[in-house]
Amino acid sequence: MFPHSATAWIVIAVVVLVLFGGRKLPDAARGLGRSLRIFKSEMDEMKTEGEAKAPAQQPQAQVTEQPIDVQTVQPSETDRKTA
Repeated sequence: MFPHSATAWIVIAVVVLVLFGGRKLPDAARGLGRSLRIFKSEMDEMKTEGEAKAPAQQPQAQVTEQPIDVQTVQPSETDRKTA
């Protein structure tokens, strides 16, 4: 449309000024700046989070040489009556 020259930027600035008005432009610029800062900080956080997340080692089962003593418990008479 327009070549990248000073004239094109002046036309764009005038159109923006007419559309938004002089009073709302500083607020819009502040909001845009805040949004860009938040976006940048979130992107940096995502990058550092991805680098910091090393694959966690799964806990391994304990292997022993001795067999584990297992006892079988029979329910008592009172347990059988309440069940």
